[in-house]
Amino acid sequence: MTSVPSPDTTRLAPWLESNVPGFSGFESIEKFSTGQSNPTYLVCARSGRYVLRRKPSGQLLKSAHAVDREYRIMQALADTAVPVPQMYTLCEDDNIFDTMFYIMSYIEGRIFWNPSLPELATSDRGQLYDDIIRVLAELHSVDHVAVGLEDFGRPGSYFDRQTGRWSKQYRASETEKIEAMEHLMTWLPAHSPADDGQNGLIHGDYRLDNMIFHGREYRILAVIDWEISTVGHPLADLAYFCMGLRITPGQHIQGLGGKNRRALGIPEEAKMLDRYCQLRGISGIDNWPYYIAFSLFRLSAILQGVYKRSLDGNASNERAAKMGGMVRPLAELAEHILSDENT
Repeated sequence: MTSVPSPDTTRLAPWLESNVPGFSGFESIEKFSTGQSNPTYLVCARSGRYVLRRKPSGQLLKSAHAVDREYRIMQALADTAVPVPQMYTLCEDDNIFDTMFYIMSYIEGRIFWNPSLPELATSDRGQLYDDIIRVLAELHSVDHVAVGLEDFGRPGSYFDRQTGRWSKQYRASETEKIEAMEHLMTWLPAHSPADDGQNGLIHGDYRLDNMIFHGREYRILAVIDWEISTVGHPLADLAYFCMGLRITPGQHIQGLGGKNRRALGIPEEAKMLDRYCQLRGISGIDNWPYYIAFSLFRLSAILQGVYKRSLDGNASNERAAKMGGMVRPLAELAEHILSDENT
């Protein structure tokens, strides 16, 4: 973490005292060095530790960095089986800490950055991955209407809407022509699977480093970073997580592509899909290559936005400047997966 010389905290401290239940004795604030999208800070006080998450400063893409959506969905999930931090309050006044922000509890636990899990014994890695799939199935089993999120997204045609949305976002942040992205923006809407009626809450960025794990046990204490959560098709979340099995190691987003997962004790994709289907009570998954390709396309568009923000000086992490180099290979990997399916 790094000390924060700005934004100015003179208004923040008294605001926290007045608006966060039990908060007293502001001591310090430090920015977490990780995270690409919304700047996130550790707030220390006599009353304990808290996390502040805010929008970046400067001009932002439309609908991006929706910290109010993050706050709302985690608050709604508080009484479900999906583990999330406790939400304290949302501040929509830009004069307090430069932009909109929310305060949540600080969760003491472990975050794993490398999906091959070198910190764990081979015999333990499968347990951790099993809990990841379990929590995802729990999320997709939540009745979003019952928890007050009936207007959190539109039902039906999820993949058509998302392809359109991320195509627009990509165009708004485009810095060079990438043939694979051009092809995907045409191919995906033309081959969208028929609507099968599946519809519910999805995280949108369900990956290993967006989970905080227990310090000794192989279970998730909190799922974080809900910025692009919505109501949509649950298989988009599952495919987004599983695409990490295909992304090669050594990039700025770590993957398991080319790794011997059996030797590592990490379940193969087919086993994860079977486990998910068992937990959800569904018989199987059709059109799986489409969902993987869609996920790679969407990640490419997200990373292009991160890269463009770095050029504009609005990125929350200096590593954002290097993200642009991943856009082309990820889009080309999606094309390769579709090509293999059609040969």
